[in-house]
Amino acid sequence: MTIVDNDNIDLSNINRQIPALHSTAGQSKAQVLGARLKDINPALDLTILEIFIKDDLTKELLDSTKWDYVVDCIDTLSAKTFLIKGCIDRNLPIVSSMGAGGKVDPSQIKVTDISKTYICNLAKYVRKRLQSMGIKKGLKVVFSPEKADQDKIIVTEKAFPKKSIIGTLSYMPAIFGCTVASVVIQDLMVKD
Repeated sequence: MTIVDNDNIDLSNINRQIPALHSTAGQSKAQVLGARLKDINPALDLTILEIFIKDDLTKELLDSTKWDYVVDCIDTLSAKTFLIKGCIDRNLPIVSSMGAGGKVDPSQIKVTDISKTYICNLAKYVRKRLQSMGIKKGLKVVFSPEKADQDKIIVTEKAFPKKSIIGTLSYMPAIFGCTVASVVIQDLMVKD
C-alpha cells in the first residue's frame, strides 16, 4: 500500500478525519495514518510519500510500480484530473471520490461512471476538465447528487490551491471512504 499526501493535520480536520486529534495537530497526515495502519497490521508493506502530486510527479509515481488499484481522494481539481487521466492512459483501475462537503444525507451516495453524475459541483468540474482532455466516460466515481447549500460555500485564499471551502459533517467523508473501499475490494475480488 502506498499513501500519498503532503498535508499536515489541522484542528479543523478533527471532526472528519480519523488521524486528526489534538495530539496529532501539525503532524503529517500520511505519517500519522501510516502509523495507525501499521498498528492495525504490523506486516503491512507500506510506503509513505509526503508529496503533492502534480504534472511530472504524477507520471513518475504511476510509472514507478505495478499498481493493483488507485484510490483518488484529491480535492484539488488540477491534481485530481491529472491523476485520473494518468490512470486512464495506463489502463490502471481507479475509483475517484467526489465532493462530500455540504452533504448531510448518506442514503444519496452513489457509485457510477463520471458521465452519469449530476448536481455535485466537484463532479461537474472534473467532468468538464476530463472532457477537455478527451475523456467523457470510463471513470468509476463515488458521489452524492444531494444539493449542497450554496450559501455555505466560503470563497477564500486560505483554501489555496482551492478557491473555496465548504463545511463537511463528520460522518460523510467516512461513508464516502467506506464506499470507495467497497468498490476497490469488490473489483479486486472479481479480478482474482
